[in-house]
Amino acid sequence: MKQVATLILNRNLPKVTDRLVEHIIRYDKAVTDIYVIEAGSDKDKLSKYTSWYADSPDIKKNGLRYGRGMNYGLSQLFKEGKFDKYEAFFLLTNDTELKEIATIKNMLNILHTHKRVGILSPCSERWGERFLLNRQPTKYFWFIHNNAYLVRREFVEVICNRENPNLMNFLFDGNNFRGFCSEHELIAKAYANDWAAAITNLVWAGENENYLLDYPDQIKTEVYEENLKLYVSEGRQWMKNKYGFTSHWSMLQFVKSFYDKFFEYHPEYKDYRI
Repeated sequence: MKQVATLILNRNLPKVTDRLVEHIIRYDKAVTDIYVIEAGSDKDKLSKYTSWYADSPDIKKNGLRYGRGMNYGLSQLFKEGKFDKYEAFFLLTNDTELKEIATIKNMLNILHTHKRVGILSPCSERWGERFLLNRQPTKYFWFIHNNAYLVRREFVEVICNRENPNLMNFLFDGNNFRGFCSEHELIAKAYANDWAAAITNLVWAGENENYLLDYPDQIKTEVYEENLKLYVSEGRQWMKNKYGFTSHWSMLQFVKSFYDKFFEYHPEYKDYRI
């Protein structure tokens, strides 16, 4: 067993997924095992590195998306007795693009230095957050876009569902299918349990949205504009039903309140506050 389990979600884009897997093998083979989750892909469009093939009628029709997909992979590791063997889990969409460096090894070193970081993300060259990392390469945030998370196992153990782990409930709330504000919920759970969420510019990652824009039929999803509308409308309904919030900003303030409390309880980390 390696130190990290990397989970990659694929749906009918095997060449894209295989390229990402081979990049990680090239630069991070020493520290990570790689698991590819097939989210209802057609049988002729499976990655050659497939670990698990989720092919129920519902998944074949609708896919898994990030939250359910990562729940599926993590719960499979748990059921196979592998979950406890890893220090951390690197949760990736297959449209993630990494630099030609040892991304996971460098992120793991950051986890070893920052003992209370439960969620760590590479920075993106397209994020405004990069301007906040000029003086310090790693800082703690209360919002992080969720296409590439390294999550510490000890943090996951605090909040995960170990009684009946499945694609609906292990780490993310599977009822929030498209994931609107799912990153807010996860980060709130981190700070509420004395874990921080950080971004670092010691490694970089980007999301190539061209696949969603150019191949919606192949990955069996709505066109980009329709998908975005459903992402917001369905997500806002989930947020209202679960939290009673009618505004995205209310959800953000909810997370921010736990973020502020974290530094009251842990003033030794105030230098990493934004």
